[in-house]
Amino acid sequence: MITEQQKMWMREAIALSSRNIDEAGGPFGAVIVKDGEIVARGANRVTADNDPTAHAEVSAIRAAAKKLGTFDLSGCEIYTSCEPCPMCLSAIYWAHIDRIYYGNTQYDAKAIDFDDSFIYTQLSLQPAERSIPAERLLGDEAIAAFNKWRDKEDKIEY
Repeated sequence: MITEQQKMWMREAIALSSRNIDEAGGPFGAVIVKDGEIVARGANRVTADNDPTAHAEVSAIRAAAKKLGTFDLSGCEIYTSCEPCPMCLSAIYWAHIDRIYYGNTQYDAKAIDFDDSFIYTQLSLQPAERSIPAERLLGDEAIAAFNKWRDKEDKIEY
């Protein structure tokens, strides 16, 4: 069951998305909550920062990780004004965020020309068949770093 506090956090993400249109760029906002408190906010900064990865969710994750002093955001929830794109969804999984709440859908975003459906299509193709072809190069040399990591006894797992 959704609580009034959860609605408040979603409204904060929505307000960030609206303010961002006037201040910095795209209509996207996100907040990260832990233990009943907002620990970070993020808004889309792609055009403001000339950074294609500066989506609201990624910006909020970066801020939360810095504030909490950890790359593991287990115990956190993210409230985002729109269903996360493939990059943001991946970042949310990498950050170990427990739950996602979103306002607009990917179809709502597509209707205003934020269409990520081509990325989902690309992901289903073999690397060499994608519109940006990918080809393995020097795998026999690259594996040495992976072997070194595998054998490292004092590594910090993530």
